[in-house]
Amino acid sequence: MTEAQTEQTGPANRVSGIGRLLIAVYGVLALAATGRSFVQIVRAFDDAPLAYSLSALAAVVYIVATIALVRRTALWYRIAWFTIGFELLGVLLVGTLSLVDPALFQHATVWSVYGSGYLFIPLVLPLLGMWWLARHPPAPTGSRT
Repeated sequence: MTEAQTEQTGPANRVSGIGRLLIAVYGVLALAATGRSFVQIVRAFDDAPLAYSLSALAAVVYIVATIALVRRTALWYRIAWFTIGFELLGVLLVGTLSLVDPALFQHATVWSVYGSGYLFIPLVLPLLGMWWLARHPPAPTGSRT
């Protein structure tokens, strides 16, 4: 690949503006959820295996979503849609269940009460992520614009 080709295709693959902020927030949430789930599982997994397993699942979803948002290929774009859609479904399902049947989640998860322990960021973030993905599809393969 020549230098001129690199200059033409390089910037199209970079994320800027609100996309960078979105990736940063996903990264921070990935770290927070990973740390939280690790501590919960190590300290008291037997107290709330469902809640703590869901926190670990949320951490994995945030990690994969962060990577998928950074990568600008068609495959990673589809992975981003899947993980962010799964995240939204998880937040809505766990959030609703934690309100309807609090006995299920006596110990909080990242997604309990729609992410209230994280300032409702887990509820808002997938909506912003989906909006951003819809507005920034990957460049077609072979495109040099």
